[in-house]
Amino acid sequence: QVQVAESGGGLVQPGGSLGLSCLASGSIRTVKTMAWYRQAPGKERDLVARITSEGDTNYAGSVKGRFTISRDNAKNTVYLQMDSLKPEDTAVYYCKADVVPTSGWHPSSYWGQGTQVTVSS
Repeated sequence: QVQVAESGGGLVQPGGSLGLSCLASGSIRTVKTMAWYRQAPGKERDLVARITSEGDTNYAGSVKGRFTISRDNAKNTVYLQMDSLKPEDTAVYYCKADVVPTSGWHPSSYWGQGTQVTVSS
């Protein structure tokens, strides 16, 4: 069994900062790419940022320069530092981890339950 859990959401004023964390745990052989997605009400779930196990990153254009993704491979944890937040960043943020479980040799994607981020004055 593999579990993915986010933490760190909440309410923040426009222009403020917020940090999210996501831990992959359980029967893990290795964690490949980890990523953050977000879904606003009535919209599709979109990629925010992702990071490979080697540390290569890419970002959605709407967050580039404001958000920073990082990870701690020893802790199977990925972080998202969000600065200069805007009301349009309001969404449920989901973590996705591509994990090779101990029971196999090929990666599967595991999702967290999501954490709400609200940017409002």
